[in-house]
Amino acid sequence: MLNHTAGETPATTLPVSVETLQTVLSGMLPADADDGDLYLEYSCSESLALEEGRVKHVSASTHQGMGARVIKGESAGHAFTDRLDTTALLEAGKSARAIAESGQNHAPVAIHQSTPAPQLYQGINPAESVDFSQRKTLLEELDTLARSIDPRVKQVFANISSSFSDIHIIRMDGACIHDTRPLVRLNVSVVVEQNGKRETGSAGGGGRFSLARLICDDEAKRLVHEAVRLALLNLDARDAPAGTMPVVLGPGWPGILLHEAIGHGLEGDFNRKGTSVFSGKMGHQVAAKGITVVDDGTIPERRGSLSVDDEGTTTNRTVLIEDGILTGYLMDKQNARLMGMQPTGNGRRESYAHPVLPRMTNTFMLAGHDHPDDIIASLDKGIYAVNFGGGQVDITSGKFVFTTSEAYYVEHGKIQYPVKGATLIGSGHEVLQKVSMIGNDLALDPGVGTCGKGGQSVPVGVGLPTIRIDELTVGGTET
Repeated sequence: MLNHTAGETPATTLPVSVETLQTVLSGMLPADADDGDLYLEYSCSESLALEEGRVKHVSASTHQGMGARVIKGESAGHAFTDRLDTTALLEAGKSARAIAESGQNHAPVAIHQSTPAPQLYQGINPAESVDFSQRKTLLEELDTLARSIDPRVKQVFANISSSFSDIHIIRMDGACIHDTRPLVRLNVSVVVEQNGKRETGSAGGGGRFSLARLICDDEAKRLVHEAVRLALLNLDARDAPAGTMPVVLGPGWPGILLHEAIGHGLEGDFNRKGTSVFSGKMGHQVAAKGITVVDDGTIPERRGSLSVDDEGTTTNRTVLIEDGILTGYLMDKQNARLMGMQPTGNGRRESYAHPVLPRMTNTFMLAGHDHPDDIIASLDKGIYAVNFGGGQVDITSGKFVFTTSEAYYVEHGKIQYPVKGATLIGSGHEVLQKVSMIGNDLALDPGVGTCGKGGQSVPVGVGLPTIRIDELTVGGTET
């Protein structure tokens, strides 16, 4: 589908006539509606997966449809259809209105072109420049490379995927907003074996750019080397100690702890309902001095970035915690209005079939002034957690359990040996109070984050500099 350009009318790009959409929007909005919109989406995705030396799984899918939404007070009516004929669209609008029904019809709505937001990525299908045979060849070459690095590599799994979404949002005031969203990802996982012992290592990367970037530069090869390195490291890892001790988190992907244990608690719906540990604490000291946390949806080509959110609001760089003080929440339009605040461009949905929720984009802690080597050297006895695997979090309380995928035991300020089976247990808001050193090495994750909330999944980014947490419970396997 086409992008809007200066002077274009919405009719040249909308998949449904302007007249039909005006009829649907005008008919579904009660006169006392606080908000409402139509969300039209066309999406396609492709994926190739390799195992046992050859591409075994190939998938491709497309979907399109429209979500209709009516908001009045704390009520939100949402209905959707995967048919774009007039009858189906009118029925969806009627169903959305029925959930928030009240009073007479809204005044007629005239659809008009909205001022375009800055484009943070190219509005083209990322798979167009790389055909099936090139992707297949890439995966086979990665398999060969992994096995050539070390004879202990016994199995290789690799997946390359892409998606493209063309979205139109027609607001209650008639503004028509258009966005085209590319997304790519490459994952590599290997299994190594030595003396009957098997371990795994994984690496991945991606973002809102063309698949050609993953194929034409050295990023794919780097991911293979990283996966093999981690797997071999785990062969030599010892059981992790258990107990309460200082922990150093490495830069980049460990920011997932910040996202899960803290970021969700700063989303508008939890705070409006008073279910977050951060509810009612605006302006209060909620973290150690020196900690500044931001959510930034404006970073070009990042996985979590959006030119506009799924309500048509331009995304922002929102400071959530500044020097330890709570300064902001993440807001969609409905929660912002009910809390007397401004929307921050964080209204997101998985697709036209899902309602809008306040969600993170790219969430990270800003860098401090400490050198990472000095932070590690400050440990008398503790754990240096470089990378994370899986985890569980209670969003409302912030309590978490995360498993490390790369970690080391540190004694007298020096790394002694890698450990496996280490889990980090704590509460997000309490951890923030125990950060005593912040590194100057902020890094964002490689582009692999997916966030789940309310049964919906959306792409996100995380980031962190190296930080020291003075006290954290470590669950280990050492006996």
